Amino acid sequence: MLAALVLAAGESSRMGGSPKATLKAPCGRSFAGRIIDVLAESGVDNLFVVTGAHHDAIVTAVTADAPRRAPAFVRNPNPSRGQLSSLWVGMDHAITPDIEALLVTLTDVPMITVEVVRQVVDAWQATRAPIVRPAIGELHGHPVLYDRSLFAALRSAPLEQGAKAVIRAREADILNVQVTDPGCLRDVDTPEDYKGLGG
Repeated sequence: MLAALVLAAGESSRMGGSPKATLKAPCGRSFAGRIIDVLAESGVDNLFVVTGAHHDAIVTAVTADAPRRAPAFVRNPNPSRGQLSSLWVGMDHAITPDIEALLVTLTDVPMITVEVVRQVVDAWQATRAPIVRPAIGELHGHPVLYDRSLFAALRSAPLEQGAKAVIRAREADILNVQVTDPGCLRDVDTPEDYKGLGG
């Protein structure tokens, strides 16, 4: 059984303070709402959105999208500690004894597709690799799948290094799944990135 976390607790400072999770994707849905729909259509039943200071705005935006599978919203009380702290908050709610792997993606990467998510999940199911992520050439994107065998390592990783500490430690074991859709790489951090999203 899989769970998925959409990390959306950032301050969006480079976006002028507008929470990226509430921005509209080209389809007209909020970034977070679109990602939730993609994950649900990919077959992931346990969906969580980790919010921060913009909790109410994000809940309102996603609820207005009427997603096909309603996620649970969990709030990081202190997201200034870094992205790993949001991962921990999400894990506290998402991880149960029957969860075998965790898909993690960012609200900054709104254009992930069902095909890519399924490719990542299928590759993990076939290999049980500890970390599986989509890649185009040497570039790797989201979502990143962590096998249950790494849950303890993620929980004990140093905050200042984040999940990258775990990824670096297991680099030789990472399965990079070559995909063709560039949406898994498309990071929206600035107004300029956002303006170019429809192109």
